[in-house]
Amino acid sequence: MTLQQTQTKEISQQIDMFSGFNADDFDVFAVPGLEARMSVLIDRIRPKLNELGTLLAPVLTDLCGEPMFAHVAKHARRKVNPPNDTWVAFAPSKRGYKAHPHFQIGLFGSHLFVQFAIIYESDKKSVFAEHALKQLDEIEKHIPAHYVWSGDHMVPGGDKQGDLGHEGLIKLLERLRTVKASEALCGIIIDRNDPLLLDGDAFVEKVKETFRTVLPLYKMSF
Repeated sequence: MTLQQTQTKEISQQIDMFSGFNADDFDVFAVPGLEARMSVLIDRIRPKLNELGTLLAPVLTDLCGEPMFAHVAKHARRKVNPPNDTWVAFAPSKRGYKAHPHFQIGLFGSHLFVQFAIIYESDKKSVFAEHALKQLDEIEKHIPAHYVWSGDHMVPGGDKQGDLGHEGLIKLLERLRTVKASEALCGIIIDRNDPLLLDGDAFVEKVKETFRTVLPLYKMSF
């Protein structure tokens, strides 16, 4: 066994140690004020996101066939308003993720999300939109009806694919292709009270399942 294989095995074994998320983690977003909220966020949530980054970057590296790097949100540009959400993103660059199609795990006060994302900074939006529009039938067959699509990463929630329908998905993708500030995100939402979040092992398995499901979307971006 090589050193890299040994390290990967050791990382995978640490999955059993992940504690999951509880109500106190989501309550961070009710703390008033930028400084106070950031202090609690850094203390409570960021260590868990860092751990998920360590655990799941090797998984995505294997799935994507290229090195994937974890980036935990720092919210460094905020000067007044406290963040309403936070996340860890996975992208094929050590320098950052916003310019790249990527994967995310994150929290709003109401729920946790696991998703594929291509946001307004990426120059791959039109590439993804063109490929997705041509493979719309495959997307609708492969992506489960309860998976949620969104056109704005700053707004919690979105539309289930089953509710969005064929025409709704076309509209979202056409906007992504033509509007500079447009975005596309697709994945699952887990309510803050879902007991799955308390079971670290089960949660990590759900994340891996979700990443496998949205992987074809990531590959459509190139």
